[in-house]
Amino acid sequence: MPQEHYFSSSPASPDKLRTIRVRLAGQDRDVYTAPAVFSPDHVDTGTEVLLDTAPTAPATGDLLDLGCGWGPIALSLALESPEATVWAVDVNERALDLVRRNAERLGLTNVNAVLAEDVPADVRFATIWSNPPIRVGKEVLHGLMRDWMPRLAPGASAWLVVQRNLGSDSLHKWLDEHLPDTFEVSREASSKGFRVLEVRNG
Repeated sequence: MPQEHYFSSSPASPDKLRTIRVRLAGQDRDVYTAPAVFSPDHVDTGTEVLLDTAPTAPATGDLLDLGCGWGPIALSLALESPEATVWAVDVNERALDLVRRNAERLGLTNVNAVLAEDVPADVRFATIWSNPPIRVGKEVLHGLMRDWMPRLAPGASAWLVVQRNLGSDSLHKWLDEHLPDTFEVSREASSKGFRVLEVRNG
């Protein structure tokens, strides 16, 4: 049987829901996870670093969690900005199903867990938070950055967390070289082997 990866579009193993307790938006909360999604046992260290580092999310507008997994970033954004619309995007249908289940479990009605093609083309984001799927390879990763970073609204910032030994500095350089001239990339934090990059549109 071929090994499943969390970035597969349709994991083949049976869906086995289970509940774990995690800390989101300052409180302990019970959420669903399952096999064949990223970090099914806990909030991974990179995401923790991002949630601890990024500034308070905009209270309104469209907010994007790119590569959402089971949803720790999207759920945190939705909890902290209940008047905003949160888009949780992933290629993994099981992950998206978990985000929907977790949003319902937490009483959140402002989360849209969708495939990339289901985000309306005219949506511009007040912020993007992402623990991007580095292991998909540079070509796919760079494609994600090309597709989504230009959808930041003018004056808005994206916050990306990348493991230092998995290419955070090379991604920083690539973003500097390939995003439109209105964009500025800076390293905002370094913690637990991860870097947090801010990508600002103007």
